[in-house]
Amino acid sequence: MTDTTLPPDAPLYIVLNAGSGASEKEERRAAIEEVLTAAGRRFFLHLVEDSDKLDEAAIAHAGQACANGGILVAAGGDGTINAVARQAVKHGCPFGALPQGTFNYFGRTHGISEDLSEAVHGLLAARIRPVQIGSVNGRIFLVNASIGLYPKLLEEREHDKKQYGRSRVVAFLSALKTLFQPHRRLRLTLEAEDRTLHLRTHTLFVGNNRLQMKQVGLTEQAPEVADGELAAVAPKPAGKLGMLGIVLNGVLGRLGDTGDVVTFGFRRMTVRTPFYGRRRIKAAVDGEVLTLSTPLHFEALDGRLRLLVPPASRPEASP
Repeated sequence: MTDTTLPPDAPLYIVLNAGSGASEKEERRAAIEEVLTAAGRRFFLHLVEDSDKLDEAAIAHAGQACANGGILVAAGGDGTINAVARQAVKHGCPFGALPQGTFNYFGRTHGISEDLSEAVHGLLAARIRPVQIGSVNGRIFLVNASIGLYPKLLEEREHDKKQYGRSRVVAFLSALKTLFQPHRRLRLTLEAEDRTLHLRTHTLFVGNNRLQMKQVGLTEQAPEVADGELAAVAPKPAGKLGMLGIVLNGVLGRLGDTGDVVTFGFRRMTVRTPFYGRRRIKAAVDGEVLTLSTPLHFEALDGRLRLLVPPASRPEASP
């Protein structure tokens, strides 16, 4: 799809997640305000102190952006960016991202700088590019959605980060700890267009981000998500040591070499779970753990998000 230009005076409606500390919060606010004030750009910045009020802020600012020909902007991690992007899609307004999380897969895939000042400068010269998103039971995701062990891993990771701080090392060590805890295997039936698969696995992962696939070593096995497909990834059943091996191979970028992972591409897929009366399951959607009703319906939504990308970015460029 072709990029389009924006009016140079379109106001920016920015939802900023406060982050983990007062100094960090003020530094982020100051960096945004300094660049936009110097550029003479009209903007409205809303600082969200309580994460429970993030959706409320996103809804309010999406409505204002839509009514005033403005741009809705999210500043925070992938979860924050998802929450605000969800309202941009719903209201039909352009969306900008200022990535400030641990991994920032979405921003890095689209060439958006992790340096806050640089990312704000990028917004000022950005063009609109329609990009693909995924959905599960109507809930959009920009990076991934999953069920099984991964949601449990995320819950444990958030708990550990509150105690030991936010870093990739803490995230990895927390994952290892979770792997050695008791957990059950899922019995799943996957119905995706021309195929039906019956699987037993610890986790089902659905990805919409080639950078993440490349980093774990699934570039050749997983389909290119830019062509309108999502990627389904499911490790084959394994014991605790086997799961540890799978994780380590993922960290080393060699997951596709093990032969222990089922991968395929799809545009629409239904996932059925024989829970014998249980109709709800925990799912992780861009890092947020939700409870969804089964069966799960996944779909690739091509060009649904009108994303602001910096001038040097290429459409869905391989990292």
